[in-house]
Amino acid sequence: MPKPRPLKTRELRLILLYSNWEFGMTPTQFYAKWAVSYEQIATICSRSDSTVRGWFRNGRNQRQPSRNDLRHLALMDFLLEHYEEIPEQVLYLLCFPNSHL
Repeated sequence: MPKPRPLKTRELRLILLYSNWEFGMTPTQFYAKWAVSYEQIATICSRSDSTVRGWFRNGRNQRQPSRNDLRHLALMDFLLEHYEEIPEQVLYLLCFPNSHL
């Protein structure tokens, strides 16, 4: 097993920025912006269809998405908005993180 890489000032700053990142989009906002189904939102968030349907219910049966769900939707929104601007190599690293270029 390789030796872990040490964290320097740059990496520590990035961890701090990420941990305080206010990046999120509600399912309602995402659904209103993009022509997606509840099933597609479930796939994006790695949730069941019934969980996502619960996010759109009103009343006592309504469920709330987690902070991670909001981040997944915001990140997907960012990728959809900026897909053409993202270098191919970066997309490849995001989609196939364990492969070697």
